[in-house]
Amino acid sequence: MGDETVLAFSTFPDADTARRVAREIVELRLAACGNILPQIHSIYRWQGKIESNDEALAIFKLSASRYLEFENRLRSLHPYDVPEIVSCQVDRGLPEYLRWVAENCDQESGA
Repeated sequence: MGDETVLAFSTFPDADTARRVAREIVELRLAACGNILPQIHSIYRWQGKIESNDEALAIFKLSASRYLEFENRLRSLHPYDVPEIVSCQVDRGLPEYLRWVAENCDQESGA
């Protein structure tokens, strides 16, 4: 599991919040990269009502071995009561890129 790569997705109320959280996650080496899509529109059910809001989406690339730490930290930094934190395993990718992700999530490399 150590060298496997995960993509994790999380929505935020705005791009500034997403950037601040992504920067901290990357600085802690919990993810190698966080991409911010500054504006998406979400329609969802919350507390029995249909809601509709503009949000920002962050896509994180990280090592599967650090996922639990990543999820715990992201949850602690996130402003939502129940943040979207979903992930999927990467089953293929450019080997050099996947190696870069693993190297940049390595705790031994300088966290």
